[in-house]
Amino acid sequence: MEEALITSTQLQFSKEVEHYYPELLTDGALEFLIALHQKFNRSRLQLLEERAKRQVQFDLGEFPNFLPETEQTRSANWRVKHIPDDLRDRRVEITGPVDRKMVINALNSGAKTFMADFEDSNAPTWYNCMQGQQNLIDANNRSISYFDSKKGKSYELNDEVAVLLVRPRGLHLNERHILINGEMTSGSLVDFGLYVYHNSGVLRRRGSAPYFYLPKLEHYLEARWWNEVFTFAEEYIGIPVGTYKATVLIETITASFQLDEIIYELKNHIVGLNCGRWDYIFSYIKKFRNHPSYILPDRDQVTMTVPFMDSYSRLVIQRCHKRGIHAMGGMAAQIPINNDPVANEKALEKVRLDKEREVKNGHDGTWVAHPGLVKIAKDIFDKYMPKANQLEKLREDDHISATDLIAIPNGTITEKGIRKNISVGILYLESWLRGNGCVAINNLMEDAATAEISRTQVWQWLKFNARLDDGRKLTSELYQSIFDEEVVKIRHLVGEGNLHNTKFEEAIALFDKLVRANEFEEFLTIKAYNEI
Repeated sequence: MEEALITSTQLQFSKEVEHYYPELLTDGALEFLIALHQKFNRSRLQLLEERAKRQVQFDLGEFPNFLPETEQTRSANWRVKHIPDDLRDRRVEITGPVDRKMVINALNSGAKTFMADFEDSNAPTWYNCMQGQQNLIDANNRSISYFDSKKGKSYELNDEVAVLLVRPRGLHLNERHILINGEMTSGSLVDFGLYVYHNSGVLRRRGSAPYFYLPKLEHYLEARWWNEVFTFAEEYIGIPVGTYKATVLIETITASFQLDEIIYELKNHIVGLNCGRWDYIFSYIKKFRNHPSYILPDRDQVTMTVPFMDSYSRLVIQRCHKRGIHAMGGMAAQIPINNDPVANEKALEKVRLDKEREVKNGHDGTWVAHPGLVKIAKDIFDKYMPKANQLEKLREDDHISATDLIAIPNGTITEKGIRKNISVGILYLESWLRGNGCVAINNLMEDAATAEISRTQVWQWLKFNARLDDGRKLTSELYQSIFDEEVVKIRHLVGEGNLHNTKFEEAIALFDKLVRANEFEEFLTIKAYNEI
């Protein structure tokens, strides 16, 4: 790839960059990105190498367990000291990408907080990432507005808005458009760096600060890395250490064995953990992918009530409350079904039962994907959680073992489940390749985690010729037959004459390639990144 020298001998933009966002990518901001890259990118890559080494051990049959070398951290009676006032009540959090209209609607939704997402619900095009940063600057300055020309409608912020949290990309994702010393930069560091550089001042003047969600951590040393990034940035910008706050998503099977350690490593900055349920299921399949005895049933059967999911949720609550931080519940992905009242009420009842289970278990808040679900979730948390949180609910009688955390759930693999995985995976990938990472499919708001589960399940089922509930095995021939039929359905749905305006050909080919690959691809977003 050729690069055009733009700023200095150290930092370059890739040739495909046409707009340089001069008000965002200022000399000072780029110097900060250089400093972050030089100090932390090598250690980031080393952490990714350690992930690969641990996978080799899993493949050999050494399953996750509580670490003997950190037993003292788990048993000691330390606590996190401070949660900012504007983060004490987080009973309903809405999430979504950093699209300008989405940012306004989410901040106005009535939720307590809004997680603006540069990760799984954001396809990381150059425009999406850079314009997303500008949207958040404008939101924090209270100057953001949007005019929808199709609807003839203007959008602007209410007087009262949700507290903003930002989710940067995971450690595994590069930012290919910015190179430093010839290396692609880290998506994590670019997203984090630009946000704190441009927003620390205005947020502190308002009595708040930059708040973050940290995704896909697999080990407490990754939490230590983030803590060092936070501290370095605070000192660089000239604000007190401990100003930036983080909630860590517990969405990998290995992280659930290191909850106390992760909290401890971030104790100057952490305010909570969150049960990232969809990625957690993906991680379970991925880590145990080479073991035929660890095969999950259809993903619709893997709910929060199955033993390994329930155990992890209760353990998160216990460890968070022991340490004085929030335990956030998981996502309700349903969206209102306006044209079918019966189906809509059935979907909303699922949301109510899910949120009631969470609040009764002791969670301090929950996630929704659509503004139409905010009131439903809030009413349930208001009913069962009259105070700002439930930190006093310690769940001391829970004794969650390593076996509990990896227990294989009962269930079946069905042809319907295979078809759904193929269809949803392709539909999501097509949208992602067009630059949209937040997609409504079958009345659910989906992000990359659903596509990851979909293709990973089919990969594992095919690898081990898993037996279906009707007695058949998923052979290569049966997979090909089902795949071809689902592709025909998609082509019919889209219309052959419209396919040239889509990315379905690319999505169909990529999904099939990922499923048939001998070597499992760790993240489909890595494979797909160069195609956007």
